Amino acid sequence: MSLAGKHIIVGLSGGIAAYKTLSLIRLLVKNGASVKTVATPNALHFVTKLSLQTLSKNNVYNDVFSDINDFSTEHISLADWADAMVVAPATANIIGKFANGIADDALSTIFLALNKPVFVAPTMNSRMYENPAVQQNLQTLIERGIHMIEPPIGELACGDEGKGRMEEPEVIYERIAGFFLTSQTFSGKKILITAGPTYEAIDPVRFIGNHSSGLMGVCIADEFANQGADVILVCGPSAIKSKNPIVKRIDVVSAKEMFETCKKHFETADITICSAAVADYAPKQIAEQKIKKKDESLVIELAKNPDILGYLGEQKTEKQVLVGFALETENEFLNAENKLKSKHLDMLILNSLNDEGAGFRHQTNKVSMLFANKETKHFELKSKQDVAKDIVNEITHYIF
Repeated sequence: MSLAGKHIIVGLSGGIAAYKTLSLIRLLVKNGASVKTVATPNALHFVTKLSLQTLSKNNVYNDVFSDINDFSTEHISLADWADAMVVAPATANIIGKFANGIADDALSTIFLALNKPVFVAPTMNSRMYENPAVQQNLQTLIERGIHMIEPPIGELACGDEGKGRMEEPEVIYERIAGFFLTSQTFSGKKILITAGPTYEAIDPVRFIGNHSSGLMGVCIADEFANQGADVILVCGPSAIKSKNPIVKRIDVVSAKEMFETCKKHFETADITICSAAVADYAPKQIAEQKIKKKDESLVIELAKNPDILGYLGEQKTEKQVLVGFALETENEFLNAENKLKSKHLDMLILNSLNDEGAGFRHQTNKVSMLFANKETKHFELKSKQDVAKDIVNEITHYIF
């Protein structure tokens, strides 16, 4: 797999496995990539600057304030130049810095400045790797979209046998090359995604809403963008941000705002995924001033909101793919099958609040996928990032 034309930063921290990184640099350059290296001071105890410069054919960036840097803000210039970064070896120390936003050397500084894909290949003694603090830092990075290349079990530098040795250069290269190969799958395709809750105003202070965080929809948007798509994310109130900078986000509040925005962009979308938890009803009248607590009860008359998914189903052409979500608490599959048919969907993602770890306010989800051809697929509990990969993978069958 060629990486011709790709710009790759190779970051090294202070681990004995740094000698393997020299082979990784050779593989990257041999297969067409342009490589620049960034090293911590400790990394240069294990490999020399001359070796890194000779193999990469570029200067090593190891000092934020060095006079030989090409730019005074080298970390910003390198971040702009790069298509991706791989950190190998990644010690417990640099992983902790990455996870906690510490920038006190060239490598940790460029990590914070980079908004491109990052691959991290941990290496350390197995007892260090299994330390709860290290595991928490690794999980934090995974949840933020970092591509973790897990260390295999094998003999460690200290002579112990366990998990903690850095993965082999050939495997790391395949992961990077595979990412770029996959990332072209949806090149030229336009994707419309809805995510998050909607807030339906009662008065200037209060609203009707739900517990959706928007994480599932954001993960789907990021995955499509990672695979080369032109993505528009129409998102209700959510603090969760996309990790892929090419996602075009449009923030809305109410169901009516989401409806109007979807109508505007649906016609040109090749694929639409409606994962938002849209309120079915909204107050018929919105009080101009805050409603005071005076009476023993308060009656609010509700009116039905626009059926976004139903409208899009009626409008879609044979060339468009429409995917919906269903969150159920009872008669899950019967309700899901009815929704799949009545909304004219190609695919429906079902999750149930009866499944532990699924639904709102979780980093994980457990889904079943129902298709217009009456096929059904069931998936185990996974991170929402991995669920997004499964969803995008299934959608490829409709496109290719």
